[in-house]
Amino acid sequence: MTTTPRQPLRFGEDPLLWASWLYYQEGLTQGDIATQMGVSRASVNAYLADARTRGIVSIEIDPERFRALSLAQAMQDHFGLTDCLVIPSEGGDSPLIDRLGAAAAQVLSRLARSADTIAVTWGRTVLSMASRVDRTGLQDLRVVQATGGTTAKIPWTPEACATRLAESMGARCIPISAPAIVSSPDMRALLLREPVVAEQMAVLAQANRIVLGISSLRPESTIHSSGFFDDVAMHAHYHAAVGSIAGRLIDAQGQPVDGPLEGRTIGIDLGGLRSVPCRIGVAGGMDKVQAILAALRGNYINVMVTDADTARAILTSEGHDDTPARRRDQVAQPLPERLRVKKFINRPQDAVNETVAGALLAHEDMLAPITGAPRALRATGAPRAGKVGLVIGGGSGHEPGFFGYVGRGLADAVAIGNVFAAPPPDPILAATLAADGGAGVLHIFGNFSGDLMNFEMAAEMAAARGVPVRTIVTTDDIASAPIDTRAARRGVAGNVFVFKVAGAACDRMLPLETCAGLALRANQRCYTMGIALEPGASVDSQKPSFRLGAGDMEIGVGVHGERGIARAPLASADGAADLIVDRILDEMRPAEGDRVALLVNSLGGTPKMELYILNRRLRERLRARGVQVHRTLIGHYYTSLDMAGVSITALHLDEELTALIDHPCHSPAWTQP
Repeated sequence: MTTTPRQPLRFGEDPLLWASWLYYQEGLTQGDIATQMGVSRASVNAYLADARTRGIVSIEIDPERFRALSLAQAMQDHFGLTDCLVIPSEGGDSPLIDRLGAAAAQVLSRLARSADTIAVTWGRTVLSMASRVDRTGLQDLRVVQATGGTTAKIPWTPEACATRLAESMGARCIPISAPAIVSSPDMRALLLREPVVAEQMAVLAQANRIVLGISSLRPESTIHSSGFFDDVAMHAHYHAAVGSIAGRLIDAQGQPVDGPLEGRTIGIDLGGLRSVPCRIGVAGGMDKVQAILAALRGNYINVMVTDADTARAILTSEGHDDTPARRRDQVAQPLPERLRVKKFINRPQDAVNETVAGALLAHEDMLAPITGAPRALRATGAPRAGKVGLVIGGGSGHEPGFFGYVGRGLADAVAIGNVFAAPPPDPILAATLAADGGAGVLHIFGNFSGDLMNFEMAAEMAAARGVPVRTIVTTDDIASAPIDTRAARRGVAGNVFVFKVAGAACDRMLPLETCAGLALRANQRCYTMGIALEPGASVDSQKPSFRLGAGDMEIGVGVHGERGIARAPLASADGAADLIVDRILDEMRPAEGDRVALLVNSLGGTPKMELYILNRRLRERLRARGVQVHRTLIGHYYTSLDMAGVSITALHLDEELTALIDHPCHSPAWTQP
């Protein structure tokens, strides 16, 4: 008996799109397409004609659909997936979590069969999926929790996700009548011997499908909010972990990370997970790229549901080139030679130390070394008795960030890492002790995993020495995560304004909690977006970090040489400025008469002439909206080596923030009388 081929998920229920892809992108003949789709050649002819009539295909597939299809195909090919569905990252008023949930619900509805036993993990996206599955009409379905229960403080518990999914599908629900984390390995062994729990775990072992959320390890992530680390020092035991799947910690290569939780966890383990035939992973957002990539590398997923920006970032991390594939009948043209970028350096391994040495010589009236910590610097006037100390830091390659913002009215000390890498805990601790004037110390740094871990360790070491520390993590990059997950965003050039506000508050001798609160408010009202015309070149290889066509620009780039969230035809200065200001105003939603501080920042290779041209258009747009620009900074303030591009930052001011922005300061990068 013959069966009709199953249509790949990425084409939805649209045979026209499937036929168009096979014909125009993969170059199959109409006869080949008929065989692959399981239809007649006449039907293929009708599909292609209808696709042109409806505008799905002109000379090529509609760009947005093409991008999603290309990314889904690349994900499937690269990771050996059974199937992959990629949805647009932007989607009107619906949060990404809800749109991913709806997509995963469609996937599960298509894959589920009568008599399936479906295991399900927990989390926001999984609960969204469970709420959106339509009753399938299938028979004898069972839905089983993949882990024991978690804290009831969250609405997306394992119990809630399994119950909701079972109700939606008309299935029988099998809970796990035990906590996901118990007090000891002995308690785990005791519970697993209980007949009820043993019976439930036996059903879990029979699962032939599982729906998996994937958690990052950021403080606001599902694994944290579920209470897994309530009594465990994460950095002490799980410093190698980048993500969690079914409550199990994995490293960047997808290997298990052993620790005290492993022997106390009740639920499916990673070996059992791999044995489930159909493993549907659903997750998206730039904050989860590392975790999703680890799950894919570990082969814990064979059907993936994600969004376009996340898929592209994952593939970029794997070195995938997303240049569109050519038709089979086209002759491949040789790639242009990648040129070596010339740089004024000696040995690459000496570049950071020599940069610091040169900065100390250039700014000896403002900067001083900290004894015993070669990459930790302090302001010449620090510490001041009774003043809250401000410590900043991050990787080099962003000059004049970070040492450029050390001085009176700004930071008291800085810790500097390798190029685009977090400083280790020791220089952070040295900077913290050097900035301590007896009123506590405020740490401010960008939202990157290495910085989060190392600053946290340094803060704990400082606290052990009697120095209280408060931490503010900057999250101003609006391109790096949706607005509903702002805490997952990267901290980029908005650092400059947050440093300024915090430095002024500290200089006014305000208490630690007040300084931290003002810095947090500045971060929450800061919006940044970047566009690159050319990639930056690595100090080590002196080659561009990615390829960008002569007629293209990269939208939403980071400051570590990362590619952006989208690629578009090169626009005029006004067009590029409009693209950025539209996104910023959509999020900021200022009222007429509101004021902003504006930073027009070169990413390294863009001269001031172009920055002033962009500023002209930005001011036109803001004036038309009735927004007043209180202060403008233009130049190299927070770079990405020699990337040719710009980032625009707007700080939405109130009276208190305005006064702090106007407060006098004196540092290598920002002096204000």
